[in-house]
Amino acid sequence: MKTIAVANQKGGVGKTTTVINLSTSVALMGFRTLVVDMDPQANATSGLGADQADIDTSLYASLVGNKALKDVIVPTAIRNLALARSGIDLVGTEIELTTVDRRERRLKDALETVRDDYDYVFLDCPPSLGLITLNAFVAADTYLIPLQCEYYALEGLTQLVRTINFVKQRFHPGLEMEGILFTMYDGRANLTRQVREEVTKHFANKIFRTMIPRNIRLAEAPSFGRPGVLYDPQCVGSRAYKLLADEFLQNNNARIHELAESIQIEAGVN
Repeated sequence: MKTIAVANQKGGVGKTTTVINLSTSVALMGFRTLVVDMDPQANATSGLGADQADIDTSLYASLVGNKALKDVIVPTAIRNLALARSGIDLVGTEIELTTVDRRERRLKDALETVRDDYDYVFLDCPPSLGLITLNAFVAADTYLIPLQCEYYALEGLTQLVRTINFVKQRFHPGLEMEGILFTMYDGRANLTRQVREEVTKHFANKIFRTMIPRNIRLAEAPSFGRPGVLYDPQCVGSRAYKLLADEFLQNNNARIHELAESIQIEAGVN
């Protein structure tokens, strides 16, 4: 099982849209996939068709209470895709976890109990850098940053990377970057190109080739409780997310081969 935290402390950058559509695309390719909605706004929960009014048990019960994570997870209408739902009660998690043992590892411990059930887990982090997001980084193998091409995004990226470096030093040295994904991309705008060039200077090898364009059909899809890739499979946004899923899986397949080769070399196998 590989766990990917999708994070950006700036709201409105396409974070939840990325989680919903990337996870759906990966699941439809045959991989057992889990979305963990860690945002109290529960947008990923509603975007995957779960009615918040019907939710009696959310991720809160697993992080703060004694409920097993498997009892919080529900299937979705999408083949191979399951969901650990969020709810408004998650708002109190930041305060209640402050006095709990291993408070930064609550999610990691919970995910260990379902490790054999999934190939990929996507964590939809809240737009903040609090204890919930810290739990996501400690639990994750990698982190993916959706980035809108605007000036303030650069400032936010600097702060986010600083926070992640702190997490690596204190809690999780093995945390790696999955990649930076440009969202709401408009190649006609000078600012868009300038921001992309600036980010490329510092993260050249960690930027997804696929870029997600501005697309009204993707924005409409959540109101119907469906991922954009199913709501309108042929729109430009949906096609971009399918390409992103291909690139994501290709990258991970290459990493698996690299890891296997390094293990063989260390073991002295020719």
